[in-house]
Amino acid sequence: MEYNQQIKNRLRRIEGQIKGVLSMMEQGKDCRDVVTQLSAARSAIDRAMGVVVSENLEHCVRESIQNGEETDNLVKEAVTLLVKSR
Repeated sequence: MEYNQQIKNRLRRIEGQIKGVLSMMEQGKDCRDVVTQLSAARSAIDRAMGVVVSENLEHCVRESIQNGEETDNLVKEAVTLLVKSR
């Protein structure tokens, strides 16, 4: 699968969030603030995973339909992948 620039940019923003958390830790910021930022980064990662899985699923379903193949298994695999990631 080829990943578009939009998802790469999303991951770069998450990378910036993580670097910000490290900076907060080095500055001795309050635990609550650090955890809040970590939670925001985790949420951003969860959303990024959802985008990657959904775009891949869409691509695979279109390809399967063109080849006259069933798509049920693809959807089940995508859901399983997302569930396991939690």
